[in-house]
Amino acid sequence: MDLMFDKVETEVGAVSLVCNETHLIALEFEDFRARMEAHLKARYGEYRLRPSLDPRGVSSQLKDYFAGEFGVLEEIAVDPFGTDFQQIVWRALRDIPVGETVSYGQLAARLGKPTASRAVGLANSKNPIGIVIPCHRVIGANGALTGYAGGLERKRWLLGHEQVSGQLSLPC
Repeated sequence: MDLMFDKVETEVGAVSLVCNETHLIALEFEDFRARMEAHLKARYGEYRLRPSLDPRGVSSQLKDYFAGEFGVLEEIAVDPFGTDFQQIVWRALRDIPVGETVSYGQLAARLGKPTASRAVGLANSKNPIGIVIPCHRVIGANGALTGYAGGLERKRWLLGHEQVSGQLSLPC
């Protein structure tokens, strides 16, 4: 399987992205690329990353996002690979508007599973398409920035970039 690959430099580090012929299928900070490659191996077994200039226009859209054009993320067609429950959680993440956050418990309640906040958190942590599927918009019930595969400082930066209002706390 040949997959299109590009890397975009951002204010918070290089981001690697992978597209198949129709969708964005993976996006990860470059220093966590092994996580992305493990995901791709689980999905495809054997695959080849072929360097591609702006595959499916996603590199340009990602640059636009970092330039403050937040709506471009909604235009990106995604095809994440995961369980049925993960897919439900990831679709719900895309419904969280820019500038807002929800807690794991609130997201679980939105899904009609109010006692499933841990399962939602686990699905959130397995998101293969960071930023575009905005798992960074999910926070702890007390407003704490918890769990982000790209690191909590990046999560704080992304939320600040999106001008999230309210008090957020970063654990020591």
